[in-house]
Amino acid sequence: MKTIRQVLFMALLLASSTLLSQKTYIIKMATVAPEGSSWMNEMRNFEKEIIELTNGQIKFRVYPNGVMGGEKDVLRKMRLGQIHSGAFTGVGLGEIVPEIRIFDLPFLFRNSDEVDYVYNALFEEFQKRFTKKGFLLAGWAEVGFIYLFTKTPVNCLEDFSKVKMWLWKGDPLARTTFKVMNIPSIPLDVTDVHTSLQTGLINGVYISPYGVLALQWFTKTNYMMDYPLTNSVGAVLITTKMLSSMPEDIREIFIVKTKENMRKIVLQSRIENEESIKVLQESGIILSSVKDSKTMAEFDEAGRTIREKLVGKLYSQELLDKVLSLLKEYRSLHGS
Repeated sequence: MKTIRQVLFMALLLASSTLLSQKTYIIKMATVAPEGSSWMNEMRNFEKEIIELTNGQIKFRVYPNGVMGGEKDVLRKMRLGQIHSGAFTGVGLGEIVPEIRIFDLPFLFRNSDEVDYVYNALFEEFQKRFTKKGFLLAGWAEVGFIYLFTKTPVNCLEDFSKVKMWLWKGDPLARTTFKVMNIPSIPLDVTDVHTSLQTGLINGVYISPYGVLALQWFTKTNYMMDYPLTNSVGAVLITTKMLSSMPEDIREIFIVKTKENMRKIVLQSRIENEESIKVLQESGIILSSVKDSKTMAEFDEAGRTIREKLVGKLYSQELLDKVLSLLKEYRSLHGS
């Protein structure tokens, strides 16, 4: 009888150990991306890959269409443990690590290759900053280059006097930018922008070409300034608490594959932004051209003033010097 009890006990231990090792980890993730968008399609494909690679131990429960609220709402719910992951723009990321807004500075990057060079060089540094705050920077998921969409054409700084620009409520970088450039602005939450365009409270917005199509804001504007205001940083974050609950082997699979997937999404979004400009033109949006050297020089000077004003408020002089040094390095290697 003693031997039988020992065998049963060992069998029970083995069964318990097997069940424990096969525990399923459901990652609740929030995004403003609508169901059916390329972002969500990539996420669904990514989920299938992760399920296969981890033998079903990691699964996703994705909340699209902004149903979890704005970025600050998502961040609060992540801190409470109600959800574990979210896709953020620089505004949300800056609530955790303000220094990341340095990537959103106006008139800083000239093309996507420069963006990649600087992002890649500083990824590990920023990953450490987020980890200290309880979040893993899983990978960049940039919004892309941001353009101005307005009711009246904007070809130079003086034209901004005719614009009532949307200002993302609570965004210190946008507030400083519009103040330096003398752009009249009205602070609003993202959810209030479409209605405010309809009522005429505002007549200008700043957003990516794909974004203005997806949110239908373009239907209330007539012009797109063809000189980008900035490149908007974005990223996916996961709580370190959720990650630490996973066994090391599947955690590493998840971290590596998430970063790879975010890169796919970035490349796809760049293609879609380019295609969206053509769609916008076909829909009646007129490109407002900025080609003269005087205007471009004014924009560059405004960019320098803005980044100097934000030193000590969002980031250090040391970090700004590092970013500018990387850009100079890239341009010396590849031309400006």
